[in-house]
Amino acid sequence: MQRQISIKAGPVTLRVELFDTPTADAIWNALPFSSRAQTWGEEVYFETPLTIPLEPGARDVVTPGEIAYWCTGECIAIGYGRTPISRGDETRLANPCNIFGRALDDVKQLSAVRSGAPVTVTRAD
Repeated sequence: MQRQISIKAGPVTLRVELFDTPTADAIWNALPFSSRAQTWGEEVYFETPLTIPLEPGARDVVTPGEIAYWCTGECIAIGYGRTPISRGDETRLANPCNIFGRALDDVKQLSAVRSGAPVTVTRAD
């Protein structure tokens, strides 16, 4: 069975399907945890209790809906549109990130999340 997590950030809940990666394993094993949302352009990110190294294939340009772990900031980063460093219409994160999952819900909902909003990450039922 595919592992799924739930990310609740302020008024938004996203279901996320985890990939078979070391980062996804580490996040799954650390659940549940809480944080506070930060925003950067059309990206929501939040600190995790984890320190995970960069994986082969890490990248900074993502497709909205891809869920990333930002190693530099020890954060989960979810880009849903343009960030301050995007070129054209791309979604560009601050640094290369480990892509560890895919949102099953529309990440554009994250536009309703404000900096400081509570975040909880749990295993999905």
